[in-house]
Amino acid sequence: MKLDITDIHPHVISDDPVRHPLAPLTGEQSGWSRERPVTYAQLLRAMDDAGIARAVLVQASTCYGHDNRYVAEAVAAHPDRFSGVFSVDMLAVDASQSIARWIDAGLEGLRVFIAGHTTSHDGARLDDPRAFPAWEYAVSRGLTVAVQLRAHGLPQLVALLERFPQARVVLDHFARPELDDGAPYAKAQALFDLARFPNLFLKYTTHNVRESAAGASTPQAFIRRAVDVFGADRIAWGSNFPASAGSLSSLLNDARQAAGELSAAEQAAVFGGTSRRLYPSLARAMAAV
Repeated sequence: MKLDITDIHPHVISDDPVRHPLAPLTGEQSGWSRERPVTYAQLLRAMDDAGIARAVLVQASTCYGHDNRYVAEAVAAHPDRFSGVFSVDMLAVDASQSIARWIDAGLEGLRVFIAGHTTSHDGARLDDPRAFPAWEYAVSRGLTVAVQLRAHGLPQLVALLERFPQARVVLDHFARPELDDGAPYAKAQALFDLARFPNLFLKYTTHNVRESAAGASTPQAFIRRAVDVFGADRIAWGSNFPASAGSLSSLLNDARQAAGELSAAEQAAVFGGTSRRLYPSLARAMAAV
């Protein structure tokens, strides 16, 4: 089946450390960004090889922290192919001004990075009240806010969804739930309970494809359950390339095989349609083709 495919979760790393020096959060660079970096030019070639029309570049916070200039450079160079998600220090007193700066630079999504490689141990909380002014500003600007946390942090997400019902929030990697018990996934019930929040969307990434193959689970059963609970129009695919090892083509093929039992309409939503609801520039780029 022919799909208009968008990848909403790749990362890019510059090959010019002078123009784009390392500044990883807490000082610890992620292994993937050191061992298998991909420039945006290389990503474009990988997208062409894989048959991916557009991508939403996600700031590599474990390489550049909150210095989003390389993502902004990529989007400015190829606005027909790229949209961009930036990060800022949500607890800073000038967080709202930083958000405005990156919007002005052409980026249209915000990522709140809580449970990643370098920040999972520092006590950061998604629902820290000091971040509420930044959340309020992001919502007022109509940004999609991506959040990364693990399943044990879902109560923090609930607090934000209740406080900001107008926020458009996308949960990275489905919060990496435990899936080895298989369908109907009782261990992940706290995740499925979030379907009651209509403003919550989910990223279906390579982590989920691979982790849903453990134990009694299968990738086909997990994505079927997720679509049944949340609806395909609230789920969007992201490769996590190159943080997840493998070629971009292979990561896409794995995801499409996992989703192969979904209906044509459901696959169209997961691999493209939902992304255009989250990031308006994608819809404009598609219309211009």
